[in-house]
Amino acid sequence: MLDDALDAHLRHHQAHRMESAMTQKSPSDIVAEYFAGFRSGDRTRIHATLTDDVEWVIHGQRTASGRAEFHGEIDNPAFTGKAELDVQRVHEDGAVVVATGEGSGLSVTHGPIRFAFNNLFTFRDGLIARVDTYVVPLVEDRRHDLLTPSS
Repeated sequence: MLDDALDAHLRHHQAHRMESAMTQKSPSDIVAEYFAGFRSGDRTRIHATLTDDVEWVIHGQRTASGRAEFHGEIDNPAFTGKAELDVQRVHEDGAVVVATGEGSGLSVTHGPIRFAFNNLFTFRDGLIARVDTYVVPLVEDRRHDLLTPSS
C-alpha cells in the first residue's frame, strides 16, 4: 500500500514537472510579451519580463539601470501616446534574442517620427536582464539619405 502511494506520488510529481516545462515560455515568447506591453502601454506587462536590475542601453543616447529608470524611459516625456512597433524579424540563440523592425511615434518637439530598430535582449533566469537598443531615424526625403551617392 505504501509502495502504491509512493508510486502515485512520483508519477504525479513527474507529470507536474513535464507540464511545467511545457508551459515555460521561451526567450522569444518573453520578447513577444515585452513588445505587446509596449504596444498596449501596459507597464506591468513589460516589467513582468524584466529582472530587477535590468539595464537598457540605448546606444548613442543613454542608459537606464534598474526597473525605476527603465520605467522612466517607458514614460519618456519627450514622446506622447504609444509607439507603433512592427517587429519584422526575431532570432533566438540560447540566452540572447535579437529583434529588428520599424516603428513610429509622436515626438513632443518634432512631431511624427519613423525609425528602424534593432534590440538585442540578454536573458538571465528566464527574464530580460539587458536590452541593447539601436535606433535609426527613417527619413522620407531621400536627399538626406547618407548611403545614396549624390548626383
